[in-house]
Amino acid sequence: MYLESIPKRKNRKGKGKRLGRGYGSGVGGHTATRGTKGQKSRAGHKSLIMFEGGNVPFFRRIPKYKGFNKADKEVYTAVNINILNDNYKSGEIVTLESLKEKALIAKRTKNVKILGMGEIKKKVTINGLPISDGAREKIEKAGGTVK
Repeated sequence: MYLESIPKRKNRKGKGKRLGRGYGSGVGGHTATRGTKGQKSRAGHKSLIMFEGGNVPFFRRIPKYKGFNKADKEVYTAVNINILNDNYKSGEIVTLESLKEKALIAKRTKNVKILGMGEIKKKVTINGLPISDGAREKIEKAGGTVK
């Protein structure tokens, strides 16, 4: 038998040593692995989570946050016309609901804007969505309409 041929045990995690349970435990007796003296060797020691050994704490070193986030800010999801070209057939109507059905936008999305990146070769109708001037020009050039 060789060391390299010994099979590995499945559960190799043993129990942790019980500290401070007398000399017979192997890790007991006088200091029980706590070192000598000081706050950390005493019973009931628990330092605060923010304590840094007397240094000025991190939360006091960094500057205060200044600014304001608008609670009712409207964020628009951008959909480019090359995505419409890949996912819609000629003659189809592009609405907020149809974009959600085809999983092109998230279901919770409320605001979408059509942008003009890429090319479109299909005649699609954009209904009830804001659209950039470049995208409007390319869709109308392809024979589509914007309502």
